[in-house]
Amino acid sequence: MSPTFSSLRYFNYRLWFAGALVANVGTWMQRVAQDWLVLTVLSDDSGVAVGIVTALQFLPVLLLSAHAGVLADRVNRRKLIIATQSSLAVLALALGGLVLSGYVQLWHVYVFALLLGIVTAIDNPVRQTFVAEMVPTDKLSNAVGLNSASFNAARLIGPGIAGLMIAWVGTGWVFVINGISFVATIFALTRMRTRELRPMPHAARHEKGQIRAGLRYVRGRSDILVIMVVVGVVSTFGLNFQLTSALMARTEFGKGAQEYGILGSILAIGSLTGALLAARRERPRVRLVIGSAFAFGITTGVLALMPTYESFALACIPVGLASLTMMTAANATIQMGTDPALRGRVMALYMMVFLGATPIGSPLVGWIGETFGARWSIGIGSITALLVSTGAAVWAVRRWHLQVRYSLRSRPHLQVMYLDREPGHPLEAERLAREEAARALRAEELRDANTRA
Repeated sequence: MSPTFSSLRYFNYRLWFAGALVANVGTWMQRVAQDWLVLTVLSDDSGVAVGIVTALQFLPVLLLSAHAGVLADRVNRRKLIIATQSSLAVLALALGGLVLSGYVQLWHVYVFALLLGIVTAIDNPVRQTFVAEMVPTDKLSNAVGLNSASFNAARLIGPGIAGLMIAWVGTGWVFVINGISFVATIFALTRMRTRELRPMPHAARHEKGQIRAGLRYVRGRSDILVIMVVVGVVSTFGLNFQLTSALMARTEFGKGAQEYGILGSILAIGSLTGALLAARRERPRVRLVIGSAFAFGITTGVLALMPTYESFALACIPVGLASLTMMTAANATIQMGTDPALRGRVMALYMMVFLGATPIGSPLVGWIGETFGARWSIGIGSITALLVSTGAAVWAVRRWHLQVRYSLRSRPHLQVMYLDREPGHPLEAERLAREEAARALRAEELRDANTRA
């Protein structure tokens, strides 16, 4: 089997991959339908209204992720995912029924977006960490990359189908189809061979200060902090494709739902390519996160300047490649470098930064699009991505004592070397601190377990 798809040799991961692919297609269909419903039916082409819906959908991620991470480290992850996926299905079906009845109003969509966000806040960290139970540790990076490939393969298909269905039968049936699609994930989870799962250590159920333990761990890891800062800024101002593409398609190019959906599918060509490349990468590093964030700034700057719908659509491909490379590299780097007993909490904090920034960014980007034009809603993402990636690179070179060289004649072309690795070196000190913190945490949880026994 090709190294790109090596995780698929494991039965449980094959089931997960197939079920997630179907559900992801439905999710992307609903995202397009929801934004189009708000933009064209429930408001007068209001970018702010679309931004508010997006913000409400991601606000719970900002508020609840830390507690959801503790939950992910405590409970049976497979059963928790079944519960969250079932809840997402019910919400999609209910919203679809409301739209088909003809009684839907803007505030209804606001409420459903908030409820969807609450369930998603619980679902995200447990779904991210559950991957580590289906494959060996040395395949985790590959599995994370294939997860992204599944998500973006669905992104390639879902928006186009949604655009066609909106034009043919309206948005209501799109929500209904999304609700039904979650059956695939639930079926896959119930059919897994539980004896083949690789359960990670669980946190003690009644231990106090578990959120603080996760925060202390992250605070002592400058590599994770750099990733969170870069991804957080880019996510806030740049990863608003549904909003910015809708504004560009509707107000700049005068296109309809079908053309808007096609933009999402074309963007996914680059994203899928990035995901497959990520699946081949054995060990992503912080420099890849920073470099791809810089590339994202360049490509979105070009995207904002495209004069026609056709050129704009083609420019979406490198944007998708750069953004997906950044996201998969960040996800895999954090997961592979985090102690398993704390992985749920650390990933929850990462998802809080990654997705929780959206409630701040989406209304602001929507307002910029309405006030200064749709192109500036993309331009602000380009500018901020260039600034934060450049700042992170300069900080890392100074803080970690790095030497960076680029050569066309040798591979890899970009070479990053540590000038020193003596005991006083910052990264060496952090490594020792991580190991000591992990040992102390495991010892404390073992004592608590023995005490309860």
